[in-house]
Amino acid sequence: MTNTTVDSRQTPPHAAGKVSDMSRTATTVPPGTPVAPGTRRFLVPAAAAVTVVLWGSAFIGIRSAGFDYSPGALALGRILVGTITLTVMAALARKLRLPRGRTLVGVIVWGVLWFGLYNLALNAAERTLDAGTASLLVGLAPILIAVFAGISLGEGFPARLLLGIGIAFAGVAGIALATSSGASSGVSVALGLAAAVVYAGSTILQKRLLPGVDSLTMTWLGCLAGTVACLPFTPVLLDELAVAPTSATLSVVYLGVFPTAIAFATWGFALTRTTAGRLGAATYAAAPLAVLMSWALLGEVPTPVALVGGTLCLTGVLVATLRLR
Repeated sequence: MTNTTVDSRQTPPHAAGKVSDMSRTATTVPPGTPVAPGTRRFLVPAAAAVTVVLWGSAFIGIRSAGFDYSPGALALGRILVGTITLTVMAALARKLRLPRGRTLVGVIVWGVLWFGLYNLALNAAERTLDAGTASLLVGLAPILIAVFAGISLGEGFPARLLLGIGIAFAGVAGIALATSSGASSGVSVALGLAAAVVYAGSTILQKRLLPGVDSLTMTWLGCLAGTVACLPFTPVLLDELAVAPTSATLSVVYLGVFPTAIAFATWGFALTRTTAGRLGAATYAAAPLAVLMSWALLGEVPTPVALVGGTLCLTGVLVATLRLR
């Protein structure tokens, strides 16, 4: 990715609570390494945008594969394909530098949580939760990220960030209201909430670990750790693979290559160069994108309430992540 070293604490001591926008970096370029400021400003929001679009598409992929693959088999199939794809990406980039000691242990724990436990919890929750309720529960994660980052990473609580998150969450609530079918259970709701907590906690852990390991290596190693943790589901995956339609299997492959390998790689790249709170807020754009993709690919026409909710989501993301000039 890059040899740029990064200060993981974005807020300087003399400006507590003021956070740089997503297009600004806190990097120190090694002597002799030319870096175009304009390019640097473009790459971070571009990486965030790729992540958001691909994570939005994951809702379509999970819906397509979830009828034929159980939660454990779907999680294993997805991250196994993701690990293979990331191995190819890392080989082409020639950037793998394995961490040691506590950093290595931390990356393994992060991978088991983010790639393993999160996927299992979300897949299991969506067996009975409708898409709207699931998106509302997962939508709690960026709020938790902002709170955790403000407390543990010293990012503070900028008013524009909190306002943007509030607007975006209202939009997610609108989308959930518009797409909810009322099918839910206490266990599934608990699993959805657990997924949101794991999502937020994993983001904070990743932010802390990134100064000691490059983002591509961390993503590859974490996905590998999650795959190993899910290996007990291998017999189930093989049984379901034998009878699943080709379309469902292709959805699993898509989930592994794009929302997992590519999106997590771009997420790590962006997280290295901006604050966890602002990047987490940017992911609210995934909800309206999922609505639009569902409309285009599945013929599910969004209601006016869903469209208003999507507009609120995008407005909140702009408020939270862009600096007024």
